[in-house]
Amino acid sequence: MADIPDCNRVFANEYGTTVFLKNVVKAPNIEVGDYTYYDDAEDPTAFEKRCVLFNYPEFFPEKLIIGKFCAIAQGVQFMMGAANHRLNSLSTYPFNVMGGLWREKTTPHVSELPTKGDIVVGNDVWIGREAKILPGVRIGDGAIIGAYAVVAKDVPAYSVAVGNPARVVKKRFDDELIDLLERARWWDWPIEEITAFLPALTLSDVVSAKKLLKQKVQTCADSLQNCASKELK
Repeated sequence: MADIPDCNRVFANEYGTTVFLKNVVKAPNIEVGDYTYYDDAEDPTAFEKRCVLFNYPEFFPEKLIIGKFCAIAQGVQFMMGAANHRLNSLSTYPFNVMGGLWREKTTPHVSELPTKGDIVVGNDVWIGREAKILPGVRIGDGAIIGAYAVVAKDVPAYSVAVGNPARVVKKRFDDELIDLLERARWWDWPIEEITAFLPALTLSDVVSAKKLLKQKVQTCADSLQNCASKELK
């Protein structure tokens, strides 16, 4: 019987173009969940250098947080907070960082840059080729970001966003199923349980998959209730 893929290895499969991302990032302000991958035919191990722009954790507190089981295509770029310029002055030019007399005559540039906070990508998110994610954006679980999209605003869970600027064009599922998925949080299950549930997770018949997920969630709820009852006795 084949083994379950190991999320702690670098290359996700035998093709050599896909890496489990958490094993190649080094910056202290980048957090990536298990089984999230980056695919790049040129060099998938260079994700941090090529795809996380303006990242200077020694000067800026913003983080890039990516959940579990995300699929990130070649050329996706995350724009960190240092890409910003001052907006509250007559000129946006960073005179101070050029040094010399300009530095003497200006206030510190870095400390006055506007901040929009962390970039947060949920779980089971698919980000298409060369999409750009701007500072402070939050992308919900199960969302899809179209190729070449420029995402400047938050994207709700299980929605599809495309274009420049990116806009939400539809929900992937009905509200009941989205709520069920958010409550189930299958990506947090033990990997053996996820593996056993793969036929349902990959079923193209959404109606049938929804019934199976309901059953699974109910079984888990009953199990937790039984455990709680035993602890109270």
